[in-house]
Amino acid sequence: MTPTLAVIGAINVDLVVSGSRLPAPGETVSGGTFASHQGGKGGNQAVAAARALRSVPGGSDGIGTVVMIGAVGDDELGSGALTTLDDEGVTSSVAVREGIRTGVALIVVDERGENQIAVAPGANAHLTAEHVRDAVDHHSPSMVLASLEVPEQAIRAAGVWCRSARVPLVLNPAPEQRWVREVVPFAAYVTPNEVELESLPSAVEVAAVLETRGAGGVRIHGRELDVDVPAPRVSVVDTTGAGDCFNGVLAAGLLEGLEVEDAVRRAVVAASVSVTRAGAREGMPTRAEIDAAVDASRPD
Repeated sequence: MTPTLAVIGAINVDLVVSGSRLPAPGETVSGGTFASHQGGKGGNQAVAAARALRSVPGGSDGIGTVVMIGAVGDDELGSGALTTLDDEGVTSSVAVREGIRTGVALIVVDERGENQIAVAPGANAHLTAEHVRDAVDHHSPSMVLASLEVPEQAIRAAGVWCRSARVPLVLNPAPEQRWVREVVPFAAYVTPNEVELESLPSAVEVAAVLETRGAGGVRIHGRELDVDVPAPRVSVVDTTGAGDCFNGVLAAGLLEGLEVEDAVRRAVVAASVSVTRAGAREGMPTRAEIDAAVDASRPD
């Protein structure tokens, strides 16, 4: 039976302006170029995982199945988001909220690939615990990946189900939420960045903590020993979605049965590929591209 990864999180449409530099507070910077992309941490992670699990993007020959659990509005942006996920081979378990707008992210990217992001959550704020419970009961995933752009009750419901079903939960504690410590105990793996880790001092006591450090790669925190997994050196174009790529490919690797360090190494390499391309989802590498980049990153 093909294993299933359930991804729980936000589905947004990203409105992106790329320019020479990021604006300071109160400043207007003109001269940029505009693009619209599908986004949201949940949607991005689902696509990253789906591409990592299938030899042909959107095909049916995958090592595992990816199910997206989230919410969109009953508007044109929502229908477009669902169509895009379907094109990627992601199974939808997405609620369509009547009379509510689909989430939107406003993103500014500078010439070095650094970004600023503001999000209007829209339907993402209306993802309910009941919908999450129904979805995981129906799909019976072998692993769950969740991020925090949706309500606490939705993430807690996923955590309770994972504990009851003895299914590993990969928790990406982003964006920072004051209730994150309430859901960390449900996780088998936690993937904070350097800043997020500061608010989770005891996470290593209950889960494997995989600290993402940008160009510095990932530090795997253990109770007795920390292991550093370096990132390949690349020319950065756009860092938007790099963390989502890491989390999606990590969960895909764990779903395949890779050991933690091997899954982390594969995910770090995939994220390094993603930052060499513009756009969050557009930058997500395919399985073949990940395989080639992993081979190239091995010492001679």
